[in-house]
Amino acid sequence: MAEESAAAGPLAGLVVVDLSRTVPGVQASQLFSDYGAEVIHVEPPGGSALRSSPAYPFLARSKLSIELDLHDAADAAVAGRLASRADVVIETFRPGVAERLGLGYEQLSAENPRLVYGSISGFGRRGPLAHVKGYEGIVVAKLGGMSAVAEMSRRPGPSFLSAPYAGFPASQLLAQGILAALYERETSGLGQRVDTTMAQGLSVHDTFNWFARVLGSRYGDGFKQVPLSIDGVPTGGLSFRLLIALTKDGQWVQFSQTAPRLFQAMMTVLDLGWMFSDPKWKGAPDFDDQRVRTEFWEILLTAVRAKTLAEWREVFDQNPDVWAECFGKGPTVLDHPQIVWNRQVTTITDVDRGPVRQPAALVIMEGTPVPLDRSAPRPDEHGHQLRQRAADPGVLTRVVPGFPGTTRVSTPEGGRPPLDGVTVLELGTYYAAPFGATLLAEMGARVIKVEQLDGDPMRNMLPFPEIAGIKALQGKESLAVDVATDAGRTIVYELAREADVVLQSFRAGVAERLRLDPASLHAVNPNLVYLSAPGYGTGGPNGHRPAYAPTIGAAAGLAWRNAGSTIPEGDGLSLDEVKGGAMPLAYAVMGVGNCDGFASVAVGTAMVLGLLARQRGAGGQAMLTTMLGTATHALCEATVTYDGAPDPITADTGLHGFAARYRLYECAEGWLFLAAPMPREWTALAGTVAPDGALAADGRFATEADRADHDDDLAAAIQARLLTRGATEWEAALSAVDIAAVEVVPGPLEANFMDEDKVGQVCGLVTHAHHPMLEQHPRLTPLVTMSRSGALAGNGCLVGEHTEQVMHRLGYTDEAIAALRADGVLGG
Repeated sequence: MAEESAAAGPLAGLVVVDLSRTVPGVQASQLFSDYGAEVIHVEPPGGSALRSSPAYPFLARSKLSIELDLHDAADAAVAGRLASRADVVIETFRPGVAERLGLGYEQLSAENPRLVYGSISGFGRRGPLAHVKGYEGIVVAKLGGMSAVAEMSRRPGPSFLSAPYAGFPASQLLAQGILAALYERETSGLGQRVDTTMAQGLSVHDTFNWFARVLGSRYGDGFKQVPLSIDGVPTGGLSFRLLIALTKDGQWVQFSQTAPRLFQAMMTVLDLGWMFSDPKWKGAPDFDDQRVRTEFWEILLTAVRAKTLAEWREVFDQNPDVWAECFGKGPTVLDHPQIVWNRQVTTITDVDRGPVRQPAALVIMEGTPVPLDRSAPRPDEHGHQLRQRAADPGVLTRVVPGFPGTTRVSTPEGGRPPLDGVTVLELGTYYAAPFGATLLAEMGARVIKVEQLDGDPMRNMLPFPEIAGIKALQGKESLAVDVATDAGRTIVYELAREADVVLQSFRAGVAERLRLDPASLHAVNPNLVYLSAPGYGTGGPNGHRPAYAPTIGAAAGLAWRNAGSTIPEGDGLSLDEVKGGAMPLAYAVMGVGNCDGFASVAVGTAMVLGLLARQRGAGGQAMLTTMLGTATHALCEATVTYDGAPDPITADTGLHGFAARYRLYECAEGWLFLAAPMPREWTALAGTVAPDGALAADGRFATEADRADHDDDLAAAIQARLLTRGATEWEAALSAVDIAAVEVVPGPLEANFMDEDKVGQVCGLVTHAHHPMLEQHPRLTPLVTMSRSGALAGNGCLVGEHTEQVMHRLGYTDEAIAALRADGVLGG
């Protein structure tokens, strides 16, 4: 059946057993099924709860289904036998649960030493939070994410976030870790355990706040972190460069003018260029005085409102350096002209639902295209055949075509990283693409960052130089070279000749103009895995547009997913109403998570996928991921559409949460986030919240259906009880009966990772590194860990810090390097 069910693709022949019951695990295994692996989803009796999600036909496409009660010894044995013939097992149980079921890594690898076993937990397998259920809301609340976006809602207190800021990145961190372990298995002949956490997934969205906090702790008032707004007014120039405004015909738009020249272009088309020479507005758009910021903001909002959306689009067509996206909603992103042009949308006929319009595969692989034409399975559709396979007494350890047979090799724990020996040549700028390469550096790849002579522009996005770029530079070598010169281009060609991967994120046409496009570099090295990772694409209607995380998030529907129920609409809004809608949208699109974070983990996944495909015989090829396309995957709960599809679950207008048993509650002191959505949790929840039996005895809440029908009443009843005690007490009481509930801690996010006694420190997610300017400083540990292979927590670097080192390795003499510096080709 493996031969019949595995679609053609770079991962054909691999078998994955997915034991997970949560979206992050199922989305990780989806990557494997999309690229040709046989993925067996083990569902509980009656089918996975995920089947009620509108995204299910997308998440489960091409998979096989078997229903097994893992608490039943016979069924657990069937799962174990399937795993003994698999290449990969994926699970998202709490630490210790798989072991109790007889399906832990040590148990399964004893029979199948080639097994790669992937796990996602909430906060890690060890430490004081290992027992906490890893719900998205629990992780975000515990790390301060909901407090950080308090101004997104119109009431006091924290705000609920609907987007999977922890879950989607965790799915991709796990996927790339598994792919890297499979890559390493080719050499060692052995599998291993791969771990990541939801907490680490959430961390990818922070681009530079971590190092702003480090700097602030060193210099106090000399470098303060500030929120996006104070008293509803933007606090910094970045909010004006990324202006959110309303058009004349009532359409919310998000501008994309981060670079100084782009902001100047926007001011010109707004007929506000005169402000740069007016002494009153000196330093625009950065002002210390809140009254000045307010006046400046109102001038910008009024200028945007002078034109309709159609009129603004005419302006954009005439001025390619000025761009704004309209805020999208739900599946509208699949109609985006760039998504259509990129072939990042597809329709698959589902056996039960008919045509389902959905995102195409995450990575476009020109050399190994994959047909996506197989429906999601019906419950237990393949149960009979899979049980027969499990009963087959054949050889347990499989030999996969294209891989050598199992060879036991003595590899010490924490040994060579899985990508040791891989060289990545990075041509990207800012965060989304470069941080993807950072993830490969953590897995042992040598990453050479090719920078312009004055460095990646991200280095100087904060008032203190270098600080903003450190996170995306850690573990890399910096080569400062002018690639627009013939001599600089020759250096890149020499590096490409010895590289395994090239990563670039230029706007459309730039790589071709510089002769650093796939065709040019494949002429130098046909075996290159060449990944383009721009915001929009390498061509098409928007490929040339400036693409920053908020702009992509607006188009993708990210902001509306988080705050749509609170945003005023229409062309009759007052200026105060426009201001009142703009700041919640700003928090919704970049307050905690963002499309940079989503895109970065997809970039990491794509590069390791390309390496493994090459190892399995695909050779070098051109590949594509985009920020916009990745966002359609991250927001799949809202982007997938078909006739009769259930509406995606959305937060209430107060932005408390999804439902009475998955939401924020105010307590006598502080706020609590409660996550007890499972029917089996009701008795413990009701008995703890109302020990007098009032909730349990209330007829409105007698059955699961009754509780769903009276959800608002249930929320009110729980709220009344929780107001009687503080959040800390409620967390302890509910945790004692194994109900997931955490006190909502204050933000910012980075404080709850790095500060003493906070989550990141107590869970072992923080280590130390060195930077030439900061010297020793805290940094996150590698985001993926493995049981045999080591990982690297590298240091940051200055512009061109490794120029001489890289050039010497290419064979250049000191005299030649000096001459190139004198000619303005090399920096550093």
